[in-house]
Amino acid sequence: METFGKGLAVLLYICVMLGIGWWSMRRTKNVGDFFIGGRTIGPWVSAMAYGTTYFSAVLFVGFAGKIGWGFGMHALWVALGNAVIGTALAWALLATKTREMTERLDAITMPEFLAARYGVSWLKPLSAIIIFVFLVPYSAGVYQGLSHLFEVNLGIGYLQAIIFMAVLTGVYLVMGGYFAVTLTDMVQGVMQIFGVIIMVLLLAQATGLGVFGSFEQGLLPASAPALNPPPPGAPAPLFPGFISLLGLVFMTSVGPMGLPQMVQKFYSIKSRDAIKRGIIIATIFSAIISFSAYYCGGLSHHFYASAADLPQLANGHGPDFDKITPELLTKYTPTWFSVVVLLVVLAASMSTLSSLVLVSSAAITVDLLGARNRKGQESRHGLLLMRVLCGVFVALSVIMAAGKVGAIVTLMSMSWGALSGAFIGPFVWGILWRKTTPAGAVCGLLCGLITSVGGFFVLGPANAPVAASLGMIVSLVLVPLVSLVTVPVSEKRLARAYGETVPAEEPAS
Repeated sequence: METFGKGLAVLLYICVMLGIGWWSMRRTKNVGDFFIGGRTIGPWVSAMAYGTTYFSAVLFVGFAGKIGWGFGMHALWVALGNAVIGTALAWALLATKTREMTERLDAITMPEFLAARYGVSWLKPLSAIIIFVFLVPYSAGVYQGLSHLFEVNLGIGYLQAIIFMAVLTGVYLVMGGYFAVTLTDMVQGVMQIFGVIIMVLLLAQATGLGVFGSFEQGLLPASAPALNPPPPGAPAPLFPGFISLLGLVFMTSVGPMGLPQMVQKFYSIKSRDAIKRGIIIATIFSAIISFSAYYCGGLSHHFYASAADLPQLANGHGPDFDKITPELLTKYTPTWFSVVVLLVVLAASMSTLSSLVLVSSAAITVDLLGARNRKGQESRHGLLLMRVLCGVFVALSVIMAAGKVGAIVTLMSMSWGALSGAFIGPFVWGILWRKTTPAGAVCGLLCGLITSVGGFFVLGPANAPVAASLGMIVSLVLVPLVSLVTVPVSEKRLARAYGETVPAEEPAS
């Protein structure tokens, strides 16, 4: 009977999502509508779309448990960074200028923007390939996180849960595109707010100490071994705990400024006034979601005495951090709340997945296959091709998730670091500083990508956040340094990008 009730709740939720997809399909007429909603999205919807893309099952299942166990309540520094830097500062610095500059340049994707801003045509296909390659494992990580919840709550097998999610996300996204994404994000965002607040209250009550008492007792020394405590006889962690924590804060807070699926939300927002209100809404949402998730992860020390008591990997080689949060919610909250948790994580995952699928399919359709030409005109079959490639991307993500390639946090950190390391320097400096040169942008993109990916393999998966942070720093530092000593973009191109009067040619003497 309990499983039937959960299944019914999920079925009702699916019907609502598909209804939104059907309604949105009637408003989607071209590639621009499908990818950025015709630049007509209001503040509430834009803010919720940003926040729900930011936080998915990767946070609730993978990050909350693993980082909460590794750092206790010191994990809340990550939440603070996400709200203040990753949301408030990102919106304040980039939202208005991104919205206006991408419209002037007629760019609807990150690769289109980089090619138009710097006048380097091959940046477009190169950026598209990077986006597609690294969004597949990111999406696979989201599928893995959600599947753990389905296994625990509905008794659905891991592979069946992944296929179910893929079909559901693919159907409503293929129908309605960005209109469907943003409207479902609004519904999902409201569900997440109420769900995580209840989750905090219930788990804090289960500790017997209350919210504030649990916080005080959940603190660990900032130098505690981070994330993966070494087994007996193994070498000590490569970095002290506080450096790993700082890397996590930097990666998850600064990184969104370079992630294509995050900055896409700025392309579509309606106006300057909408952006001003969107900053407030998005920051409040991010604060509630991130603080709640990491707080609950930090509570794990009240329920497990040591790492040996944690859920264990099937191969017996140590704790399965991805299952900490699902197990806590199953054991220490009322039965009725498991339905709420399932819907909250389902909502968080679907919103992130739909944005990832949309951005990756656009990278191929628009930036590699030329669904839009240089004048922004669309090919006859561009919209159909984009819908088809949405399905292709979903299928590839499912294949990777089915193979359980790496832990959730590892998959997310590698992908997040590669994408942010590549794009954060060229994008942020290109928006904010008119003297950024093509050579600076290319150098920042390539060196940031190489540093992030190379650091992941050299430092090891346990130090993925540090590698990701290093890549972003390299990109942000190299772009202006190289720009100071290389040839700038033409004044005509800059005038178009920044909305200035095109300089007149000097008369011949």
